[in-house]
Amino acid sequence: MATGADNMAFLQWSCHDVAKWIESLGYPQYKACFVDNCINGRKMIYANCRYLPRMGITNFKDMQDISAQVRNLLGISEPKWGRNIADPPRDTVGLFLELKSRTGEWADSVTHRQFQRDSRQ
Repeated sequence: MATGADNMAFLQWSCHDVAKWIESLGYPQYKACFVDNCINGRKMIYANCRYLPRMGITNFKDMQDISAQVRNLLGISEPKWGRNIADPPRDTVGLFLELKSRTGEWADSVTHRQFQRDSRQ
């Protein structure tokens, strides 16, 4: 399966598709957490160690692995917590996925290529 900006098909996943993917990672006990919290493909950017406990996932090792698997699928890098504000902005894939997590006509219509072009201006 291609990941990141190369193939954004996961953005179309329903919460049940995400739950199946979580199960395929070896975490069937967390399927309901993703379905009950309506975590679809567009909302997976928020499936990280900050938000997983709010969804009911509190095992630290599981949180670390799920977060890493989500970052891998989305093609984004792990956030640098010691990042200085003088550092360059984060990668465009992560910023694009945050934009796509929103709903609405504009968020639905913007493409990764268009986002990259607009962010350079």
